[in-house]
Parts: sequence; structure tokens; C-alpha cells
Amino acid sequence: MPTTISQRVRKRRDALRAAGLRPVQIWIPDTRRPGFDAECRRQAAVAAQADRADPALGDFLDAALDDPDGWD
Repeated sequence: MPTTISQRVRKRRDALRAAGLRPVQIWIPDTRRPGFDAECRRQAAVAAQADRADPALGDFLDAALDDPDGWD
């Protein structure tokens, strides 16, 4: 008797659980939603403004990128 798709899915999920994994559902922004691009631009502008408001932050990030071995 051939197995159904749901039986194969159950078998696969059971094997993953036996391997110590668990399912996780994540929700992400819908990039097709009207206004998504405008919201991205708005958030990018807010981040850019924050970067300009604190020049020391840019110096800190540049220094961190220049010395990745110092991250210990």
C-alpha cells in the first residue's frame, strides 16, 4: 500500500524530533503589502539620522571592523 503525503510528512517530522529538533513558526513582513517599500525607506532614514547624530558610533563600528580579532 503506497504511503500518503501526510504519512511521509509525519515520518519526516518524527525523524527530525528524534534528532533533537523542534518546529518553529516565524512571521516575516509581507513584502507585497502596499506601503512596505515606504516603511523600509522610513526606517532606513531613521537609522541614518541616528548614525549622523552620533559620529562616535561610526568610529566605533569602523574600529570594530578593522580589528575582528579584538572581539574576544
